[in-house]
Amino acid sequence: MEFRLKQLRRERKISQLKLAMDLDMNQNSISRYENQEREADYSSLIKFADYFNVSIDYLLGRTDKK
Repeated sequence: MEFRLKQLRRERKISQLKLAMDLDMNQNSISRYENQEREADYSSLIKFADYFNVSIDYLLGRTDKK
């Protein structure tokens, strides 16, 4: 499954640190999510989807419709 967090972050030209600070998360967690070393829990998926104004299905690569 493709996780589009890195793509969305790069489109907005946001660093991992900025994203982590904006969402009150750890930068290391962002890195692990992006590199698929760790799966995001439901509450984190909601935070990412709300932050980037996309659906969770888009974020998880289940659809191409944002």
